[in-house]
Amino acid sequence: MHAGPARDVTLVLGGVRSGKSRYALQLAAGAQRVTFLATAERCEDEEMQRKIERHLAERPQHWKTIEEPLNLASAIGAVRDCDMLLIDCLTLFAGKLLDVWGDDSAALSENIAELCAALRTAPCPVVLVSNEVGSGVVPAFEMGRRYRDLLGEINQRVAAIADQVVLMVAGLPLVLKARPRKEVSS
Repeated sequence: MHAGPARDVTLVLGGVRSGKSRYALQLAAGAQRVTFLATAERCEDEEMQRKIERHLAERPQHWKTIEEPLNLASAIGAVRDCDMLLIDCLTLFAGKLLDVWGDDSAALSENIAELCAALRTAPCPVVLVSNEVGSGVVPAFEMGRRYRDLLGEINQRVAAIADQVVLMVAGLPLVLKARPRKEVSS
């Protein structure tokens, strides 16, 4: 599917139930050896556990799965023998960053920079999934606003280095940024 350079980064954004994970799965489906990097942790929350199990069932069983909620840069750097890396999702990663680093803006920024650096040197094409939360209602509580702002910052910084950015709306992809086409000589 991806005949381009190893560093081919695609960011798939969208609201809740917009089709972003399904679209990302379709992008990865053409690759032989796919590594799925899940940021969700198995937990005692029954609804979240059902969602994790549903996502597992949607993926081909031969795909390798790595569960890493926080150290995405290290996990990306450790990927081997892979034709496609699918990271789902930056939304949960942002929440985990806030849990661990709280108000430490330097540590938060450093983690985002490490993620972007790892994406630039990834050993295979990467597809990332993230929620777009900036179009909604302003959260009523400070923590909600901090989360929204952090996820917006992550999305902006990843989008800046991405080769493609796709916004999913009602299951339909809207290409915001496309890989430049190669000039055809005549």
